[in-house]
Amino acid sequence: MTLLSIQKSDEFETLIQSPELVTIHFYADWSDQCKHMDSVFSELSKQADFKGVKFAKIAAEDFPDLSMKYNVAAVPTFVFFKSGQDIDRVDGANAPQLTAKIKSLISAKPTVTSGANHVGEGEDINDRLKRLINSAPVILFMKGTPDTPKCGFSNQIVSILREVNCNFASFDILNDNAVREGLKKFSNWPTYPQLYVDGNLIGGLDIIKEMKESGELEELVKSKSGPSSNGTSSLNERLKALINQANVMVFMKGNPENPRCGFSRQLMEILKETGVKFETFDILNDNSVREGLKIYSSWPTYPQVYVKGSLIGGLDIIKELKEAGELVSSLTSS
Repeated sequence: MTLLSIQKSDEFETLIQSPELVTIHFYADWSDQCKHMDSVFSELSKQADFKGVKFAKIAAEDFPDLSMKYNVAAVPTFVFFKSGQDIDRVDGANAPQLTAKIKSLISAKPTVTSGANHVGEGEDINDRLKRLINSAPVILFMKGTPDTPKCGFSNQIVSILREVNCNFASFDILNDNAVREGLKKFSNWPTYPQLYVDGNLIGGLDIIKEMKESGELEELVKSKSGPSSNGTSSLNERLKALINQANVMVFMKGNPENPRCGFSRQLMEILKETGVKFETFDILNDNSVREGLKIYSSWPTYPQVYVKGSLIGGLDIIKELKEAGELVSSLTSS
């Protein structure tokens, strides 16, 4: 099988729709580890045992939206797809693990993702949906998880629920096609995310936004939300203090003089060009901040840029602001 080099987003989207196993290497030219894994990846693509597997590579920094969507925070990262769904991954330069993962995935039996067999012997899908929507006082059916949302709408609604201190359960509809398709009909609501309170559909992102603006959302979920544990509360207080430590605060891998990932390196180059003063925090030196800030900000990747305590975004948003001529004003806004 030829090793493909992806140059456009639509090429990526077309490729991952294949019913065969697709293995994609998110790489960067500056990374020595990627160069090593490139040779390994190329050899694997030539092996007769893997003739049914599609192999492709994509420059992670050239496609920040895709990197964020599939939680590629460092390179090399290998993500496996079938029929449009990411089904597994290997992070880092681990050739034996990559080889073993491909072997296990091509030998695995296909999983039934729709129909009665998936929901349980003799169990009606509507009965299962009723149990799911009543399994917690507040439950969100979304793409991904609260810590790693896999679409912008899910990311936004998680952020809103956390802003109103709502305790909620979630269900990843990407992992269960029977629920994903069945709930659309059951709720007569064709899109995701969907939020249920006490077994009743509240709505999707637009309705939740309107309810938040009117104050109805906070009132609705007030009785469903308990106080945070002391540990979580203490960490959140620390995170709040850190993001307000400077007018412009950057959470990155490494420091401005020695960035330790390509995304952080690019961000430093852009920010230094603005002449705006900023401070940084190396998340590689503090795992509690590294993991806690993902949840606190509802933003799963690094670097992250804050202005006066408010999250601006990551590298892709900073690039967009620069191209639009709005970066300096965004960094110095009052």
